Amino acid sequence: MAEILQLRHHTRTFAAMSNNSIANLMWRYATKKFDPSRTLDKEHLNILKNAFNLTATSYGLQTIYLGIIEDKSKREKLVELAYGQRQVLDSSHLLVIAYQDKITDNDVDALFDNIHDTRETPESILAPYRKDLKIVMEKKTIEQQQEWSIRQAYIALGNLMTVCANERIDCCPMEGFVRDKFDEVLGLDKINLKSVLLLPVGYRAKDDMFADFKKVRKDLSDSIIDL
Repeated sequence: MAEILQLRHHTRTFAAMSNNSIANLMWRYATKKFDPSRTLDKEHLNILKNAFNLTATSYGLQTIYLGIIEDKSKREKLVELAYGQRQVLDSSHLLVIAYQDKITDNDVDALFDNIHDTRETPESILAPYRKDLKIVMEKKTIEQQQEWSIRQAYIALGNLMTVCANERIDCCPMEGFVRDKFDEVLGLDKINLKSVLLLPVGYRAKDDMFADFKKVRKDLSDSIIDL
């Protein structure tokens, strides 16, 4: 009897979590107007940092980075470079997702050295995988490496947006900005990184009319295919 009650409890808990996930995704929207007086606390910032770091990446080779900018004076310089989009300045923090301009053997070695240290996996097991991944990366041109990393960046963006929704943090994904100028202002070019995506995060302004707009999506029958 106890096992049956426990199973029912787990079932109800799972159903509640599932309903909450959908409710949170219904709640989120691309925030057009942030409340500049509200700031994320350290706990929520740490959640976003960890969510980014835990994002799935191909081979586990993390060639993407997350820049976090709170400084308003620095962000003021970026508004014009983001075509006047005020979210860059009015949000609590501006997140910048960037990628390495080149992937080297050192990056592959760092990955497998980390695996060895974390899991105590013998080098005899890791060696062939280490060698194969170096070959895979060496065969890619710089442009192909960068395109590969950019795809990882979009995975991270989606992950961050979902976590934001679950934590009731507002955000607005952005592709529209002058990337090379951003890199100059932020000094990313000096550390061999290139920006690709922006995600202002914070809390919606009470008078942002877009917050109350109904979601416009296809019917499930038009977007889901049972194969």
